[in-house]
Amino acid sequence: MGAIKTCLKAASWFPVIFISLIVGWSYYAYVVELCFYTLAKTPYNNIGQVVVYLLFYHLLLFMFVWAYAKTIFTTGGYVPDEFYLSKADLEKLEAEDRTDRKDEILKQIAHNLPVYTRTLGGGMRYCSICKAVKPDRCHHCSVCERCILKMDHHCPWVNNCVGFTNYKYFVLFLFYALVYCLYVAATVLPYFIKFWSGDLGDESSKFHILFLFFAAAMFAVSVMALLGMHTHLVLSNRSTLESFRAPVFRHGPDKEGFSRGSFCNNFREIFGEEKKYWPLPIFTSKGDGIRYPIQARDEDSDRLLDEPMDDEAACVESEMTSGEESRGPGGTVNYAIENETK
Repeated sequence: MGAIKTCLKAASWFPVIFISLIVGWSYYAYVVELCFYTLAKTPYNNIGQVVVYLLFYHLLLFMFVWAYAKTIFTTGGYVPDEFYLSKADLEKLEAEDRTDRKDEILKQIAHNLPVYTRTLGGGMRYCSICKAVKPDRCHHCSVCERCILKMDHHCPWVNNCVGFTNYKYFVLFLFYALVYCLYVAATVLPYFIKFWSGDLGDESSKFHILFLFFAAAMFAVSVMALLGMHTHLVLSNRSTLESFRAPVFRHGPDKEGFSRGSFCNNFREIFGEEKKYWPLPIFTSKGDGIRYPIQARDEDSDRLLDEPMDDEAACVESEMTSGEESRGPGGTVNYAIENETK
């Protein structure tokens, strides 16, 4: 089993190697075959055009590779130690056979944890593999073999889980991949047309330019679809998993449960407040991956634990219900909850 597992882990890097080889070949085809062999040998010998092409090409390539590398080598975010069951709690939980009693035990264990979502059946979200209470928006990845904070999906093209700490990098990777492909396709197009008219002299350059255009156009179409989907998810503050199955609160499933109320606020949740860092693959996302502002419907606070509130929590709720809340569409009350549990 150990040898098989090692082979599978090695094989999981094949998509990354494939993308790296494609990018490496595209660099040779664009810089050497197009710019040095084709453009430099044209009758007009337009050196200025070559310099402009290469300048913008290397800038886009740098941003693309930077975002891609950050997505690959940044973990999606791991569950903090306080969410894992102690040995005594684990023994107590596993000794109980009844489901309702297990849920009561988990509620007691999670008494001081900032957990607001639950299972479809109304119980605590618990990972029986990691032996941990799942934070909100956290899911277990069977490939990474651990729970990932705000897990979006496991992406084979980066051989990594996309989650809280690297989701911004992933979106930027898609964005720069699309811009890179469109730039290459647009600048190669005139010479692609010359290929069909027979105006390109060098046979080797002909085929490099031909396949470079087709590869850039093909990847641009596929990446555009992915980027469009994730742009929608960013603006609605949902993960890919949440788009298929809405998070469950006390009042039931609610696909808008983590929305900040507007496209702008949802965007800033991922990309942060400082605009100068938005285009850079630098971590600027808000929060810690555990606590999230939630939308509570009407008087329902969505607390998992049905318990009396202490004086401070009661004071906070009193302030919320006394006119400091803002109602959204459908009578939704938007609360930015900073300290969910005490």
